[in-house]
Amino acid sequence: MNPIRIALAQFDFPAAAVEQNADRILELAARARDELGARLILFPELAISGYLAEDLFLRQSFIETCEDQLDRVIAHLRGIDAIIGHPLREGDRLYNALSWVRDGRVIVRYRKQALPNYTVFDEKRYFSAGDQAAIVELDGVRFAPLICEDIWEELPAARAVQAGADAILVINASPFDISNRQHRHDEVRERALAHKIPIAYVNVVAGQDDLVFDGGAFCINADGQMQGPAPAFEDHLLALDYVAHSRRFHAVNWPQAEADDRARFYRALVRSTRDYIRKNHFPGVLLGLSGGVDSALTLAIAVDAIGADKVTAVMMPTRYTSQLSLDEAAAQARLLGVHYQVISIESAFETLCTALAPAFVDSKPDVTEENLQARIRGMILMALSNKFGAMVLSTGNKSEMACGYATLYGDMCGGFAPLKDVYKTEVWALCHHRNAISPAIPEAVIARPPSAELRHDQLDQDSLPPYEILDAILQRYIEEDRSRAEISAEGFDPDTVQRVVKMVLRNEYKRRQSAPGPRITRRAFGRDRRYPITTGWR
Repeated sequence: MNPIRIALAQFDFPAAAVEQNADRILELAARARDELGARLILFPELAISGYLAEDLFLRQSFIETCEDQLDRVIAHLRGIDAIIGHPLREGDRLYNALSWVRDGRVIVRYRKQALPNYTVFDEKRYFSAGDQAAIVELDGVRFAPLICEDIWEELPAARAVQAGADAILVINASPFDISNRQHRHDEVRERALAHKIPIAYVNVVAGQDDLVFDGGAFCINADGQMQGPAPAFEDHLLALDYVAHSRRFHAVNWPQAEADDRARFYRALVRSTRDYIRKNHFPGVLLGLSGGVDSALTLAIAVDAIGADKVTAVMMPTRYTSQLSLDEAAAQARLLGVHYQVISIESAFETLCTALAPAFVDSKPDVTEENLQARIRGMILMALSNKFGAMVLSTGNKSEMACGYATLYGDMCGGFAPLKDVYKTEVWALCHHRNAISPAIPEAVIARPPSAELRHDQLDQDSLPPYEILDAILQRYIEEDRSRAEISAEGFDPDTVQRVVKMVLRNEYKRRQSAPGPRITRRAFGRDRRYPITTGWR
């Protein structure tokens, strides 16, 4: 018996782009049939509607559009079977479902059994849960389709095996975080070994608001041996052969995956930034280039995402801006070939200080004057955005967002924040990673002590603990939900821990007003970590 050729569509199916998604399904199915000789193609979870369309699932008109486009796809698919994810309305219930389609008809419909309702997931808000396995025979092999969370729980796979499945096919919309890929492999391997059954896994690849999906398709055979994974954050039409007599999957045309986690980490930031800009139809981006490491890395990400011709960097110096900042910002702009402007804010700063002098009489300069400079810069960037249509990228990192070391309506201005979920220590590591690919960030920028340059001789460590210590505390407090006592017991200074925790708690109101940015850790601010602004908890 010849192997059964299966295609995995590791592609983007944008949220609510229903007609576009239907067109892509038909185009990829034809390619899989004609170019790969595939008998079956798997599309990701909710490929018709995109994952996740959120409260659009509550709108009748949206569901009707999904139904109409699914019907169009079913009517036109010929010569290849397809597993297509879509919302399914039955009476007053809505299911996260899939249809197995063959030559203009639906062979079977399957309803997702395990609905995640943790971290970024809120599926029980929209969907009802199914409770039945589905089996479809293709060329003498009995395949069981599952949907994403189904493979993370024991019961759906057990039901599939009890129903007589020879192999399991899982369609997914599983968001990226820095630990998730290994977790996926481990969970699927556990199911494969427990039930002695091969499992194929396809995942969507896309940036969607603050979520980013990495693809990373793979398959694991009954002995636990893995084929793949496919490269992360890249669109690929992958071929997989199933050999019936050995009950094994074999990857056919799979490119080599990226070498390490940091490469995947950087790709996540680039893909998320690119998709956010393009899907929201911005002609380009602009950002304040300060001569510091955060804006330098953000500039490199922007250029890698959409090209230098669509990126503008703006240096906005005052009396406190060092010559090093001026020189290195200009050097990086030349190196990357972006549009570059220098707009001094000194006169605007002097004018506002003069205007405020009567109100500030007998008050010494403090953080107020520092924030004033940041807000002038934010106003200039937003003015350029209004005039020319480019979106402002905010350049702050997670360490700053956690501690409130950022100015509302100043450096927090922007439509998207590529480094929002990246700790400062990781910013430096990513700079070295990017420079190892090709020169992009001046070494002098990476090596210099970090400073906001809002007063003479200012350093970040005047206001914050050293970043190596700060990030270690923040990771334990935010990612791992450790208490102050538990963190101090690991050898951290209790007063420093107390100070950091207080900064995190009292700056929730700032984070609520910050731009979205790609989620790449287990506990990103926003969808993951949700704390009240007004709270007596200390």
